[in-house]
Amino acid sequence: MHLHLHRVVALVHSPQSTFQLACAADVFGTERRGLPTRYTFGVCAETPGPVPTSAGYDMVVTDGLDALDRADTVIVPGWLPTDEQPSPAVLRAVRRAHARGARVVSICSGAFVVAHAGLLDGRQATTHWALAQEFAERFPAVGFAADVLYVDHGDVATSAGSGAGIDLCLHLVRTDHGARYAADVARSMVMPPHREGGQLQYAAPPHPLQLEGTLAPLLEWATGRLGEPLALDDLAAHAGVSARTLARRFTDQLGTSPGQWLLSQRITEARELLESSDLPLDAVARRVGLSSATNLRRRFLGALGTTPGAYRRAFRAAGQQ
Repeated sequence: MHLHLHRVVALVHSPQSTFQLACAADVFGTERRGLPTRYTFGVCAETPGPVPTSAGYDMVVTDGLDALDRADTVIVPGWLPTDEQPSPAVLRAVRRAHARGARVVSICSGAFVVAHAGLLDGRQATTHWALAQEFAERFPAVGFAADVLYVDHGDVATSAGSGAGIDLCLHLVRTDHGARYAADVARSMVMPPHREGGQLQYAAPPHPLQLEGTLAPLLEWATGRLGEPLALDDLAAHAGVSARTLARRFTDQLGTSPGQWLLSQRITEARELLESSDLPLDAVARRVGLSSATNLRRRFLGALGTTPGAYRRAFRAAGQQ
C-alpha cells in the first residue's frame, strides 16, 4: 500500500529566525539514508519573494498562503516583532487550515500568531519564557503554561524557546510514526534522547565545582537496566553521591527528577517493544521495570492518553502501510 506523505508547510515572516525554521526543516525536510521518507516540507509567505532573515541574508520563498490549504501540518517558526499583529489574510489562512483538519504548530514566538487566530482560547499554551508576561497579558483567554518545553493538544501545539522546537517536532514524529522511527530521526540529527513536554524550559547553570558531574555515564548505565527495580538510592549509589545531590544534578542538567526521567525511559522502551514485538503486555511491563500489565496500562494512559493495546494496534497498522 502506498503511504501518504504528510505535508508540512512552514509560514515564514520577516525577519525570520533561521534557527527556528531549521528546527522544523531538519526534522521534517531532510531525507535520511536507511530511513523511509514520511514527510514533505515546504515554506510559504504572505508575499512570495525575498524574505529577510534575522541572520542578515534574504531567502527566496516561492509559495504564498495558498500552500497552507494543502498542508497536513502548518508550522509557524517564530513571529517577530511580537507586537506586530498578523494580517487578516494570514489569520484567515491559518484558521482555514485548522478548520480543514491540519495540525497547527508554533515554535517560540510563533505562538502569538496561533493565539491571534483564536486557536488557543480556553486552552493551555507556551512560548519562550522571556515572552511569557507579554503573551499572558495580550491573550488573557489562553492559559499560559510556564516552565514547560511544549504543549500538544493534538490539533494545536506550541513550544517554548528555539531548542524546544526540535523537541516538539520530534514529539510530533513520535506521535505520527512511533518511538522507533522518531529515535532514528533524532539519532541521525545527533540529538539527545526524547525530552518530555513537561520538563523545565531551561536548566539552571551547573555550579562551577560540578562541571565534571555529567550524568551521561549514569544515564547510560540506568538505561541498560530498565528491567531492574531501580530507585533513587540505587542511582545515587552507582553515581557515588547522596540522593539529594543526585536529585539536584538531575534538575540542573535535565530539568526533571530522577523518578520522572526513569519513568519516561521505561515508557519509551515499552513503546518500542509494543511496536516491534508480539510480547504479551505482562512481559513488556516486566522487561521495562513496570512490574505488571496493570501498572503499564496506568502509566501509559497517564503519559500518552491511550492504552498499550491501542498503541500497538495503531502502530502495527501504520507499519504495514
